[in-house]
Amino acid sequence: MTLDHSVVARGRHCPLAYRYDPTDVSAAPESSVADVLYVIGGLYGNPVALETIEAMAEVERSEGRRVELIFNGDFHWFDTDPAIFWALNDRVMRHTALLGNVEFELVDTHPGAGCGCVYPDHVDDGVVERSNRIMARLQGVAAECHEQVAELRKLPRYRCLELAGQRVAIVHGDPESLAGWGLALEALRDHAHHATLQHWFERMGVSVIAGTHTCLPTLWHEGERAIINNGSAGMGNLRDDSRGLISRIAVDSSHPDALVRSRAGALTVELLPVAFDIEAWQALFSRWWPDGSDAALSYGKRIRGGTRLDIEQAHLDLDTSR
Repeated sequence: MTLDHSVVARGRHCPLAYRYDPTDVSAAPESSVADVLYVIGGLYGNPVALETIEAMAEVERSEGRRVELIFNGDFHWFDTDPAIFWALNDRVMRHTALLGNVEFELVDTHPGAGCGCVYPDHVDDGVVERSNRIMARLQGVAAECHEQVAELRKLPRYRCLELAGQRVAIVHGDPESLAGWGLALEALRDHAHHATLQHWFERMGVSVIAGTHTCLPTLWHEGERAIINNGSAGMGNLRDDSRGLISRIAVDSSHPDALVRSRAGALTVELLPVAFDIEAWQALFSRWWPDGSDAALSYGKRIRGGTRLDIEQAHLDLDTSR
């Protein structure tokens, strides 16, 4: 297949509407009464994972903890069945939610954005083109879901919560763009990016930054500061592992199932697996996106077998690496 490079460019372009200033993120912090935040990025239209996450929260509540679920974008993506799209959207809206680039493009199509992923150069052109076509198909579904899109239109692009006297910035991409890659694993590994991270922390006055968008998980820690990116709640993130991951940020508790954790002052920051029924999810995904379809080509192997990343590679603790 010959690639249409004008189409590919649309998946790499970042419109001005995606951008904001880091101080905007923390300008109006909200006090949270929660003991535990589940920050859930990249659900990608997986209703099986959503049911599992809600059940996980109920277990914690039964143990006396107040849990708030925060969906920080891209809770839609593979869900091209209108009934599932409606139901998943309605369930997410019972909790706290932010826009991801997927929802932003479902609400309003931004010229030049394509899928809105703003893929960096190292991502293959074929992936970009397929993502643009996935978005176009999902936009066709959303066009018939007027009430759901109206609800999406009300969502903010970021939030800042105060928890145990500390501020937690919650974004989709990074502190400067809805689709920014500044919290990607590759960026956090880059020592030259360190000054930008410190600049963001200082301008926002936060202890923790939680993002998603870039599809690979990471937990970065230095001193009293942490950055957590859950990768994807709705599909596998690690080698030979089909489980999703969410970010868990808590006061006075840690989770026994967490794969990795750090401390940021009074807060415990963890990557927590979501062990949803992979057979049920595979059956749904394959019905919507059969072999040879765009999503199957881009994500099929990952849904079944995860990625090539090991959890040790995802934990970037600068305090112990010196």
